[in-house]
Amino acid sequence: MTDKIRVLIVDDSALVRQTLTKILDADKDIEVVGAAPDPLVAREKIKKLNPDVLTLDVEMPKMDGVTFLRNLMRLRPMPVVMVSSLTEKGAEITLEALEVGAVDFVSKPKIDLANTLEDYAEEVTEKVKAAAGAKLSKRGADARMIARGSPNPQKMEITEKHSADVVLEKRAVPQHFKTTDRIIAIGASTGGTEALKVVLEAMPADCPGIVISQHIPPVFSTSFANRMDTICAMTVFEAVDGQQILPGHVYIAPGDAHLMLVRDGARYRCKLSDAPPVNRHRPSVDVLFRSVAQNAGKNAVGAILTGMGDDGARGLKEMLEAGAKTMAQDEKTSVVWGMPGEAVHIGATELTLPLDEIAPRILQMI
Repeated sequence: MTDKIRVLIVDDSALVRQTLTKILDADKDIEVVGAAPDPLVAREKIKKLNPDVLTLDVEMPKMDGVTFLRNLMRLRPMPVVMVSSLTEKGAEITLEALEVGAVDFVSKPKIDLANTLEDYAEEVTEKVKAAAGAKLSKRGADARMIARGSPNPQKMEITEKHSADVVLEKRAVPQHFKTTDRIIAIGASTGGTEALKVVLEAMPADCPGIVISQHIPPVFSTSFANRMDTICAMTVFEAVDGQQILPGHVYIAPGDAHLMLVRDGARYRCKLSDAPPVNRHRPSVDVLFRSVAQNAGKNAVGAILTGMGDDGARGLKEMLEAGAKTMAQDEKTSVVWGMPGEAVHIGATELTLPLDEIAPRILQMI
């Protein structure tokens, strides 16, 4: 029997501390060893309690969460899950925290916190467990998360209503397409915002169009797309329904909407759907990859990056079967080797590569 995951909760709200403690203590594999109302108290409790994982509020008095996180990663690196408000400001700060070295984040609702946060119980416990299954590696002044090779989080039983069938029916892929334009499709989850940054920064301005499904909530997807647009040679959008997919452009699925690629004569367009979540996610990587398999086939390249769970593995296999080139991020450079690991396990990938080799190989393939 393994030891429980020891968690320290840092949040200036007594209600949030109480609710998170109740949620996490209810899991047999987790023990909340303490709570702190601000970073100064947290600093002392970290020394005394030596927790395995920290949950950290983004906005706090005395010292903001990112400043504290930056100091923590420099002096005492450890897995951190950020707790963020669903606001534009909260999204920007959270994305900065992920850059600094946080493993992941959970969002807290603005209204009826005590009752609504309970709905996040499964998400919170899963992300804390995923964080505990990571180790830290120093890269210069920053700490980055690298998978330890721990088992994938327990998978949900996939039924028809939870599969991509609920959004897009599986059908035979045509052998001839009206367009030969290349398409790049990428899926990611935990650790994906930073992994995508590495890939997109390496893409030239004349790269074929890229469609991306990253597990991310509304508001955060807008901030993430805007952030990527400022650092990439390509133009980055949060995808809009009906938008034409052009070379030199990146289209990121909005939070809470499935993104699909559809053909319109010799053109590709984005299609958004509010159909039920697939593999508990909307946007779902499986949905995007299936649409690319059916509408681009051998003209596509697919890559699955770091992420918890198995969303995207089956869709990537459909792309491979349709003639597309496929690859996965390797275990060593993944924050969580759930999604790419499952893709490798079911034979959906031709290549398994370190993160910094993904973009060069995609460009070589196209």
